[in-house]
Amino acid sequence: MDKKVIAAESEEIDWGGSGAEEGEIMRKTKPLSKNVHTGLRNPLRDPVKCSLIKGDYLYFHYGCDGQDDRGWGCGYRTVQTMASWLCQNWSPPTGKHRPPPSLPHIQQALVTMGDKPGSFSGSREWIGTFEASLVLDYFYDVPCKLVHVRGGGAELEHVAVEELHQHFEKHGSPVMMGGDRDNSSKGILGVCTGDMGSYLLVVDPHYYGCQLEPTELQRHGYYDPHGSGDHQQLPVTRGQHRQFPPQDTVIQRVMVG
Repeated sequence: MDKKVIAAESEEIDWGGSGAEEGEIMRKTKPLSKNVHTGLRNPLRDPVKCSLIKGDYLYFHYGCDGQDDRGWGCGYRTVQTMASWLCQNWSPPTGKHRPPPSLPHIQQALVTMGDKPGSFSGSREWIGTFEASLVLDYFYDVPCKLVHVRGGGAELEHVAVEELHQHFEKHGSPVMMGGDRDNSSKGILGVCTGDMGSYLLVVDPHYYGCQLEPTELQRHGYYDPHGSGDHQQLPVTRGQHRQFPPQDTVIQRVMVG
């Protein structure tokens, strides 16, 4: 493939600390895929309503910075994807302009805030939607809304789907979903509703491997909410929301433009 095409679909980010040795942050530069959902076909032939992310973002996933965080880092990676959208689409307050925080920086921020004990820094403990909202507010001064979907797919159908439509139409930023019985974090980039139900556009942080073209990432298949398949190899997918178990959602309240 033409090098110019690859450059347009990825971006190198110089962030202080994808890994850490003896407390010292190691500087790394790593290419990341951009807007990996672009070109994915509509899941419904005749949708009633489709609402998608607006603007650019980078796709963060297991090991994308050289740190092997398989099994515990999905929440951090989703936060980084959300932060990348803020970096490219939002005018931050003075002193709040910075690249997506590294995993060590996220952990240290939670310790500094008093949300976690000192032993959390440098650990392999995962974070959820609540911690994600704290981190985004800490680094970017962006308020978030936590939506609790206790009834699983049925409640997602009647409550959360419409809220997601409104969010993407008004704010256009990515959403984080996970928690309760579904402890695998995932990013939500859109929602599509038709007569037979709704689909969520999922960007999955559980992919582990070398950088792939967006079309190759999409080719791997659909997200399996029940976990019966190898969802670690399904980076960009469409999940029919009626199958999702109870969980929480983090919605960034940030205006575009």
